[in-house]
Amino acid sequence: MNYLYSILLACAVLFSACNEVLPDAKMAEGEVEIFPDYKEVTIPCNISPLNFKLKEPSKAILHLSGKDRQIQVKSDQGSFLIPEKKWRRLLESSAGGTIMAKVYIYKHNNWYQYEAFPIHIAKEKIDPYLVYRRIAPGYRMWNEMGIYQRNLENFTETAFLSNKQTNNSCMNCHSFCMQSPDRMLFHQRMTHAGTYILINGKIEKLDTKLEQTISALVYPYWHPSGRFVAFSTNETKQDFHLSDANRIEVFDNRSDIVVYDVEKHEVFTTPLLFSGENMETFPAFSPDGKRLYFCSAPVRQMPESYREIKYNLLSIAFDPETRVFGHEIDTLYNAVQEGRSAKFPRISPDGRYLMYTLSDYGNFSIWHKDADLRLLDLTSNKTDTLAQVNSDDVESYHSWSSSSRWFVFSSRREDGLYTRPYICYVDKNGEVGKPFLLPQKEPDYYELSLFSFNIPELVKGKIKTDTYKLIDISKYGATTGISFVR
Repeated sequence: MNYLYSILLACAVLFSACNEVLPDAKMAEGEVEIFPDYKEVTIPCNISPLNFKLKEPSKAILHLSGKDRQIQVKSDQGSFLIPEKKWRRLLESSAGGTIMAKVYIYKHNNWYQYEAFPIHIAKEKIDPYLVYRRIAPGYRMWNEMGIYQRNLENFTETAFLSNKQTNNSCMNCHSFCMQSPDRMLFHQRMTHAGTYILINGKIEKLDTKLEQTISALVYPYWHPSGRFVAFSTNETKQDFHLSDANRIEVFDNRSDIVVYDVEKHEVFTTPLLFSGENMETFPAFSPDGKRLYFCSAPVRQMPESYREIKYNLLSIAFDPETRVFGHEIDTLYNAVQEGRSAKFPRISPDGRYLMYTLSDYGNFSIWHKDADLRLLDLTSNKTDTLAQVNSDDVESYHSWSSSSRWFVFSSRREDGLYTRPYICYVDKNGEVGKPFLLPQKEPDYYELSLFSFNIPELVKGKIKTDTYKLIDISKYGATTGISFVR
């Protein structure tokens, strides 16, 4: 009997501790201002805690309530660090529903309560890893950069490769085949230059300089089969503005598109992607592998005509069995008719949506404040301007989750300088939610960080490559040559 009484008493104490009495509070005027802004967002049921802070520091309490669970977090300065285990249980029990967040603040010897705001919990999970390059938001310096992978289900971040390990080389353009961590590539420039292809633990270093192409291989996109990778080749230049809101211009004098055969170490193309009259760039295969999407603009005198360059969004048929392209090009966005310039086409894995970036001119929009995202429904040919996603500053690079229910994109909306990753939900009917900033353990993280997040890519698991082996191959390994096939 005494044993049973002890158990009941312990349960009562535990229940009481999990449901602390909230203060008797007056209603505060207006809405609570928080950073990051997680009010009314839709989040996956496997995301890390949405830690945030009040824009005006004060003693405060956060109360989160779901279907059958509650969390209470206290703070002396208005920064809320939500316990991970409690948060995980709250998300699991609230999937498909809503969590209500209520903030209490203490000022002038009184407690005040703000109107609760909802956080919607989608049933669909997001791919558990996000891979990005972390780099200072400068123009020419890369003395400290690296490719990092972040576990989205918690706050664990690990370096895939840092240039401190490779004699301060420049690394870029990491790319994955169908969000798989077991099939990827990236480029390394300057020191230990080459294109590194990693397939199921095997590492291959390629020398992609060819007499027939403008440059070494540049912007990549994997064929869903894993056998091919489409690349652009570019003669790229950059200039700087003294007074323009767009601080830097990056433009191509020439560019073409080729496809690399991973098995045969061969590069092939078609005159429709490899011409002197047009600049073709930013290739992307369809999920079924039967079409190649890309951007193209007529060659103009550069840099004199840089503001006149506007890229079309096009596609061409491709037969992976014969390595043969079609003879006709389809136009999805006509830059002459529409008046703006398209770049970065990305098709959702279910094949329904094509997301791309628009800016007033040019093809390198990461410094163009007018750059916005667009979403084309390939079944209805209707375009969503994504007003709820775009901001007054740069929205640029983007990638899809393997489920097609989530996408991540880069934005400079917070300060116009640092690029940060935002995550957004797309439901089965094509309705797009409010984007939210990638959660960090410390709410001050973004204000204290001196790095931008470049090329955010959602991945289905952790990259498990032996880093020391990769570094050894980078520095001392043999380089494999490739050939151009007409």
